Amino acid sequence: MAIFKGAGVALITPFKENGEVNYDKLEEIVEEQIAGGTDSIIACGTTGEASTMTHEEHLDVIRFVCQVTKKRIPVIAGTGSNCSHTAVYLSTEAEKLGADGLLLVSPYYNKATQKGLYSHFKTVADEVKIPILLYNIPGRTGVTISPETMASLFKNVPNIVGVKEASGNFSAIARLMSLCDGNADVYSGNDDQIVPMLSLGGKGVISVLSNVAPAQAHEICAAYFRGDVAESTRLQIKAIPLIEALFCEVNPIPVKAAMNLMGKQTGPVRMPLTEMEPQNQERLAQAMRDYGIL
Repeated sequence: MAIFKGAGVALITPFKENGEVNYDKLEEIVEEQIAGGTDSIIACGTTGEASTMTHEEHLDVIRFVCQVTKKRIPVIAGTGSNCSHTAVYLSTEAEKLGADGLLLVSPYYNKATQKGLYSHFKTVADEVKIPILLYNIPGRTGVTISPETMASLFKNVPNIVGVKEASGNFSAIARLMSLCDGNADVYSGNDDQIVPMLSLGGKGVISVLSNVAPAQAHEICAAYFRGDVAESTRLQIKAIPLIEALFCEVNPIPVKAAMNLMGKQTGPVRMPLTEMEPQNQERLAQAMRDYGIL
C-alpha cells in the first residue's frame, strides 16, 4: 500500500527574521495544509531548506511536524545525504520521532556509480522499518538513478517502495514502470507534469504548488483518480503559468515569496539563497492574481 495517494506538499520551513525556525508559523501552515486537503506532508526536503539546517534543527522540525500532524495524514521526512552514515543517522532518528516514511535524495556531489547508489539506499533501508521513497533529481544532484537500479531496489529491498521522479525523462519513467510491471509508487517531482505521471500509473505528486494552493493540487489528482481525466487536465493546464512563476528562480525562493505575498509571514530564505528579484516577484504576484489566490 502506498504511503499516500494524491498531492503531498513539499513543505517550506518558516524562519524568523533572525534566521531561527518559526515553530508557531510552522504549526499554522501544517494546519492550513491539512484543512486544505493535502494528502501528505513532506518535511525537510529541498523546499524545506534542509540543506542549510543543522542536524539538530532538521530533526527538531521533523519532530514538531509529526507532533502537530498527529497521524491525521502521513508525514514523510527528508533524510537523504551524500554521506551514507549521515543518511542512516537522520533516517533512524526520524523513524523514532514518528515519521511515516522517508524521502532519500540520491547522494549529491560524490557522483556515485549505480552500484554505489544501490549500496547507499540499501544501507539506509536496512536500518529502518518504515517505507522509503527515493528522490531522483539529477538537475540538483549531478547523478541519475537508473530505472534498472530503482527496479532492483524495489524488488529486493522490501521497504524501498517508490520514487519522487523529478528527472522529467518520461521514457526512463515508462521503462521503470515496465521493469516493475507497474508495481512501484511513483510520484511526480514536477508540478507541471502531474497528469502525465498519473497516466503512467503514478500515485500523485510531491508538490511545491501545494504550499500556496493545496486544494487545487489535491484536486488535480483526485479528479484523475475518479476518472475525470478531462477535469484533471484542465486544472493542470490552468496552473501552468503559476507553476512557471514558482520556478522562475531556484526553489524555494519563489514559493516563500508567494506565501509572504499571501500574508503568511514565512520569513526569509537562508543563505546562500537570496530574496527574489523585484521583476520576478511582480511576475509571481501577477500569476497569483490570475490564478485567484492573491
